[in-house]
Amino acid sequence: MNPKINVFAQNSILINGSYTIYFDPFHIPENFHDADYVFITHPHWDHFSLIDLLKVRKEETSFFVPKEIFEELLDIGVKEEQIKVVKPGETYYFEKMSFQTIPAYNRLKEHHLKQNNWMGFLLNMDEIIYYIAGDTDIIEENQNIKADVLFLPVGGTYTMDYQEASKLANLIHPKLAIPTHYLTVVGDIKDAINFCNLLEKDIKSKIFYKEK
Repeated sequence: MNPKINVFAQNSILINGSYTIYFDPFHIPENFHDADYVFITHPHWDHFSLIDLLKVRKEETSFFVPKEIFEELLDIGVKEEQIKVVKPGETYYFEKMSFQTIPAYNRLKEHHLKQNNWMGFLLNMDEIIYYIAGDTDIIEENQNIKADVLFLPVGGTYTMDYQEASKLANLIHPKLAIPTHYLTVVGDIKDAINFCNLLEKDIKSKIFYKEK
C-alpha cells in the first residue's frame, strides 16, 4: 500500500492508509470530516486546535490525547468512550495498526517539561513505521527508534533546530524524513531545506508545507 501523507502546518500531519489518521490537526484547509483517529501530542494551541479538530472529526472518530484536553473534547460533544487518555511509555494494538507513545520534551528549556508527560507517537500501519516526534529535542528516548518515515521538528526555539533534527534523522536512518514545525510560529522554509540537505544521501526527504 502507498499511503497518502500530507503536512499542513506545525505538527499537523495526515497519514491515510488502512485508516485515516491526523496528528495535531492545525491550519486544515477545508472540512474533510474523514478522520478515523486523531492523535494529539500536547495541549499547546498550535497542536490542539478545536477549530481544526472539528474540520477532520466525524461521528465515529476516536481520539488519543494527553489528560489536559479530555474535558474539552467532552465539551464539544465527543463521547467519553471515543477518548483515550495516553501518556508516554504505552503501547496499543488494533486490527490494522499499533502504536507506542514516546516521550517528547526539552532537555534545557521549559517549554515542554518531561514531567508534563507529553509525547510523540510511533505508529505501525500497513507494515510501515512512522515516528511523529512532536515538540521535542534529541532525548535518550528517541535516539534508538526504528522507523521508516520520520516527522521531525526543525524550527528551533521550542524544539530541536534543523541541525539537531538532521543529526537525529541520521541516527535513526529512515527511508524518508519530513520536516515539521517551522514557518508558522518560528523558523522558516530555509530550516526545512537545510534539514534535508544535511541528511545522509540514502535518506529521502520531502518538504510539504511551504506557505505561511
